[in-house]
This record gives sequence, C-alpha cells and structure tokens, in this order.
Amino acid sequence: MMVINANVNRLVFLFLLAGLPMICSGSAAGRTASTTTFIKSSCYSTRYPALCVQSLSSYASVIQQNNKKQLAQAALSESLVRAQAVKEFVAKSTKFRGLRAREYAAIKDCLEQIGDSVDRLGKSVEELKGMHMQLGKSSTNQPEFIWHVSNVQTWVSAALTDENSCFDGYSSKALNGRLKTSIRVRVLNVAQVTSNALALVNHFASS
Repeated sequence: MMVINANVNRLVFLFLLAGLPMICSGSAAGRTASTTTFIKSSCYSTRYPALCVQSLSSYASVIQQNNKKQLAQAALSESLVRAQAVKEFVAKSTKFRGLRAREYAAIKDCLEQIGDSVDRLGKSVEELKGMHMQLGKSSTNQPEFIWHVSNVQTWVSAALTDENSCFDGYSSKALNGRLKTSIRVRVLNVAQVTSNALALVNHFASS
C-alpha cells in the first residue's frame, strides 16, 4: 500500500465499519464546521476530551450534526481499530528474544485481555450499527432500544476492564525496559479512547 493513501484507506475502512455514509467532499464541506462543533461539545462529557476531539475529528465530514448515534458509532469503531493495532503489537512482542519468564507471562496475559477487548468492541460496533429505528425521545424508551444499547454498554465496559487489566499487569517494577513502556503507552491510549467511547454511548442512550 502506498504511504500517501494510508490515511485515506484507513478512513474509508472506519466509515464502513461504523456503518457511516461516504459523502462527496462538496456536500460535506458545508457542514464540517458545524459538525466539528458538535463533536467538541459532545466530547466535553468524556473523561479525556482533548483525545476525544483528536480521535473523532476525521469523522466530521460524515457525522450528521447532533446525531449522537453516528458519533457513538464512530467512537466505537475508532476504539476497535486502535485495540486491534495494540493486539497485533502485543502478539509480536511475545516473539522478542531475551524475554524473562515473568515478562513473557505478562505479555501473554495482556494479549488475552486485549483479544477479549477486541471481541467485545467488535460486538458493540455490530450491535449499534444494526439498530435500525428512528430515534427520538419516545424511541429511547422502547424495550428493543433499551435492550440493544444495554448490550453495547455492557460489552464496552467489559472491554475497558480488559484494557485496564492489561495496563495494571505492567505496573510491577520488576518489569522494566522499553518494551514495557511501549506496551503501556499503547494500552493506555486505547483504554482512554474506549473510555471516551463508553461516555458517548451513555450520552446517546440517555438522549
């Protein structure tokens, strides 16, 4: 894949994953500014607002203004993609030479936990994407809506727990070095993105 197309191809993948419509640049340009404002105001309700805005700004041209479902979809998809990247990195880390037994065990535990997180985030993306109903104040009280969104909240919360468990597993002073730092930085980032996604799902659920 050519480097010049990497970001474009990633965005296309994210849009399809989230079930968001691809819109031509001409029609999107006029509403990008207002949608960016919507993203920023929504991110104020998250624990990491600056990261929230940074991770979702690429979606401004495809998220409809004030569409909390699309915003939650985008946040979940971004979290899933980042979790998958962490999983791949941790999997490669198990093959590093010179690992001590304790380091290898911590990496294997983290790999299992991040793998579970990826599975749960994937279920959440599909569950939310499959919710075909016209949203409004009355629809959020419908049993079907409550059931679907409850599933999403449960899976995302569990995914966040998995990510935090991996991060906590690397808190021991006995595990040092650049590999430990590299894994912790990546896991912390995806945990923060997932925390934000959960906050936006909760915001959508209470709308």
